[in-house]
Amino acid sequence: MAVGSLRSGGAGGSGDEEYGAGRPRPTGLLDVLSVAAVALDTQGRIVFWTPQAEDLFGYTADEALRKNAARLLVDPVNLKAVVGLFTEVLETGRSWAGAFPVRHKDGSSRLTEFRTMRLLDDLGDVYALGIAADHTLLQRVETDLALCERLINQSPIGLALLDPDLRYLLVNPALERIDGVPAEEHIGRHLRETLPLPDIDTVESALRQVLTTGTPLLDQYHVGRTPADPDHDHAWSLSFYRLEDPGGRTLGAATSVVDVTERHRAAAEADRARRRLTLIADASARVGTSLEVERTAHELAEVATPVLADVVAVDVLDSALALRRSRRPDNGPELFRALALTADQPTVALRAADPPGGLATYEGDRLVTLCVHTARPVLVPRVGAHDLPRIARDAEGGELLALAGVHSYLAVPLIAHGEVLGVLDLKRTRNPLPFDEDDVLLATELAGRAAVAIDNARWFQSVRNTALTLQRSLLPDHPPHQSGLELASRYQPAQATSEVGGDWYDVIPLSGDRTALVVGDVMGNGIDAAATMGRLRTATCAYADLELPPAAVLRHLDKITCDLEHYIVTCLYAVYDPHTRRCEIANAGHMPPALVHSGVPPVLLELPPAAPLGVGGVTFETTSVVLAEGDLLVLYTDGLVETRRHPIDDRLEVLLGFLDEPQRPLEETCDLLLHGLRHPDDHDDVALLVARAL
Repeated sequence: MAVGSLRSGGAGGSGDEEYGAGRPRPTGLLDVLSVAAVALDTQGRIVFWTPQAEDLFGYTADEALRKNAARLLVDPVNLKAVVGLFTEVLETGRSWAGAFPVRHKDGSSRLTEFRTMRLLDDLGDVYALGIAADHTLLQRVETDLALCERLINQSPIGLALLDPDLRYLLVNPALERIDGVPAEEHIGRHLRETLPLPDIDTVESALRQVLTTGTPLLDQYHVGRTPADPDHDHAWSLSFYRLEDPGGRTLGAATSVVDVTERHRAAAEADRARRRLTLIADASARVGTSLEVERTAHELAEVATPVLADVVAVDVLDSALALRRSRRPDNGPELFRALALTADQPTVALRAADPPGGLATYEGDRLVTLCVHTARPVLVPRVGAHDLPRIARDAEGGELLALAGVHSYLAVPLIAHGEVLGVLDLKRTRNPLPFDEDDVLLATELAGRAAVAIDNARWFQSVRNTALTLQRSLLPDHPPHQSGLELASRYQPAQATSEVGGDWYDVIPLSGDRTALVVGDVMGNGIDAAATMGRLRTATCAYADLELPPAAVLRHLDKITCDLEHYIVTCLYAVYDPHTRRCEIANAGHMPPALVHSGVPPVLLELPPAAPLGVGGVTFETTSVVLAEGDLLVLYTDGLVETRRHPIDDRLEVLLGFLDEPQRPLEETCDLLLHGLRHPDDHDDVALLVARAL
């Protein structure tokens, strides 16, 4: 290396630009350290001086070149030691590294870090090259680097450096543990190759945005699976930063990855518990709203879908519905009646189950049969091909379940008061998670609540059916054909009440072609009310045979009712004579009958008020009206017109509105009144008797 080339490469102070608007900004670590280079000949004269040397020592190139370095830069106190080091480097060729104080142009002494070595040029001349930097600045940089290295290597946070193409340049041990890929296998690979997140495109897009704008993105929440644990979801908080050199040039991006899986799982479990509590609360409000077995089962299935399962069926033992005494469980078959079947989305799995209302016998090896025999839940977390024959209705059903993607199964017994009533059948198709023990507990809770409601409903239906059977057995099958009258009647039990009531009607033939028409209502419900109604109907027929006037019949019935354990009864008793066309009517606290004359609007008959039967000591009066040919007389109980939402006067006006066509067939009139005035949730039964004068 020639001296001239040394001078042209580093000196030339007049050609260097000062820092400022025209001078390039530092772009590397050497520039940050302001590393200076100084070359000396064998006489100790300065032959090479860089601009950084000017920054470090304060002398310009013109002031330093050709000067003796020792006299210019070294304090006399240190002169001997420095000259000895300089001589040793030139003579031995061994480099020297260390720090010693250097005298600055301003007179101060500054500790400077040196790296000194011997150089030979192409002519064989010997030179000494010194690389120098401020000792304090270098020490601070070394400390910072050591700290950074320790932080990166020992940090529990995964850290990675990526180049502008989003390829790994460096990863720390924590990231190795997080994604399960060794550090050396990261280098040169893309982020998506080691962290296969479902939304990796979004992650890379965010990184490119950071590289473009320089604005960091912090705490980006992502969930996915890694090669280290491919069977479970993990959650990470990702943050992205742009890296720049001191000159502002983009070097790439830094990514920090914080494993927040435990927090994610805790939050997921808390959310799951919250949804379970909501489901139980929802079930408490929605299951058992009526005393109907089928409706209760359907409410249970709807509540469990889709929070608990994608396909839900409720099957009840036919013996339980029939209230037959349960026998000891054995390994034999069981007869089930399907009550409800729901699915979150249309699926062929519905075709694999028994339709509601259907009966099916399942052998002892079937899972639903096993569930009722053991009175314990049956859990199949991961359904395999060998499980489907024990779940599906038949072989074709097994193929449909496989096609639907049923991957997890749970059957829970419906138990009320120690008796197994049936099974809650749960399948998962769309929900990727298998049933677990928490699901078993939740399903058992739901099944227990629903089983009590189903048990209440089946007993209610049994009692109601008994009362209804008694009620209907005490009513005439069809009004008998009477001279001078056309008759039609209806009896409709309440749909929403707990038991049937004591409403009745009767048509009693009398002598002289006369006919007694009776409508009554025993206040109360159930078998007792039906039995009381039967006794009163029998008594009414007996008194009618005595040819007593209507008011006298009611007086005798009042005496009987007073002895019937405080029962209160309303009653309307009328006798029609077709020869005189006169109808005599007496009322005991009952709703007024409707009278329809041809050509005029229908009206309510104004009858003298009287207390119901059973009050005692009441005077009843008889009112007489004439029925022309074609006139209608409509007798009914209060269940036809009374509601909990409308004034009774308004309802009576509606009743009269339906009677605007006297010539309408009587059967149609009955149906019109029932369909027009009754609601499925009405809480009272109805007896209706319509007569037309011929």
